[in-house]
Amino acid sequence: MPNSTHDSSDSQPPSATPSDSVAPGPDLPPLEWRTNLWLFLATVASMFVTGAINDRAPMFSREAMIHGAQFTGALLAILLAHEFGHFIAARIHKVDATLPFFIPMPYLSPFGTMGAVIRMRGVIATRAALLDIGASGPLAGMVVAIPMYIWGANHGTLIPLESAGEATLGESILTRALDHFAPLAPEGMGLDSPIAFAAWAGMFVTMINLIPIGQLDAGHVAYALFGPRQDRIAQWVHRSMLAFFFVSLVSYALRDLRAGIGLVHIDRHVGNSLFWLIWFEMGAILGSLSARGRPPQAREEKSIPIQTRIVATLGLAVVASFGRGSHAPLLWIGWFASLGLLLAMEVRWGALRKNNLLDHPPTSAAPLGIGRTIVAIITLVLFFLLFMPTPIAL
Repeated sequence: MPNSTHDSSDSQPPSATPSDSVAPGPDLPPLEWRTNLWLFLATVASMFVTGAINDRAPMFSREAMIHGAQFTGALLAILLAHEFGHFIAARIHKVDATLPFFIPMPYLSPFGTMGAVIRMRGVIATRAALLDIGASGPLAGMVVAIPMYIWGANHGTLIPLESAGEATLGESILTRALDHFAPLAPEGMGLDSPIAFAAWAGMFVTMINLIPIGQLDAGHVAYALFGPRQDRIAQWVHRSMLAFFFVSLVSYALRDLRAGIGLVHIDRHVGNSLFWLIWFEMGAILGSLSARGRPPQAREEKSIPIQTRIVATLGLAVVASFGRGSHAPLLWIGWFASLGLLLAMEVRWGALRKNNLLDHPPTSAAPLGIGRTIVAIITLVLFFLLFMPTPIAL
């Protein structure tokens, strides 16, 4: 999962006051690296195979191998910059942080990976440390991704759009601005560039990390900037993802109804909107995982089990994926009925009722200072520059 997580198992309870926080000691435990290395090597292999398979050239051909290597090297550079931005900031602030755990995911992910996570044990005692650790990853990754996107867009190969595949990559304000630095493609032609695609993937991963909820990167940044008010903001941002799923789905459906073709493409519209539903549930899953470190009195009395959310979300995603191209009414009636059941559970016991699911562990109330406040604002604004309403359209 492409985010830096905070292991709250050793954290102080949410009821503790900032004066109860104990600053981390000057000596950090030795780093463990063997598991990280094996996961990293597995991720390199997964990304290479994914990059080579996605290419138009035959597998194991010289062109496919070159493209796979270019994609792997470019995306790894962005992810390493992102994760070591977090890691170095954590070490500077004497916060016990692990090396990145990369997550290989061949075939199931269009990138061959689900990114990486860093576990931070103990308390991040100050807003300054929280801001530095949260913002350093996205900003470091973007320093690599932006010039890489420009270079890849200027050194790719033009191909006919009909041979470029069915998927269309989403656009953001930032990618549209960067496209002005590349030659304009002739009508009916598209760009084939593994480096530009890797840079786009890096921006996409950064966009996810910059959703200001829970303990995603922007959740840390927003809590450093707004303090406890962020807990309420996070709830509204989280629910807005579910609202955006329905807005996207309804807008696609209304367009077809106005065109007089009915709901014949409902399979495609669900697939194009599904990202926001999945991340609404992912936010709830991450919140539930973080809540495990809270004392019993600070937890919800009754909540949806994590396993239930995972099975339900995977089930909806798998059925929507395999149902693409199917116009069987019973399939989609069953799909929406299952979605309705899941949302009814969220209303009764989960993320759609008043809860502390996405509450951030507290820090000291010391102000950030003008310099760090500016960095926090820039980091949060970056989400809007990277926002893609439909990341991948099929």
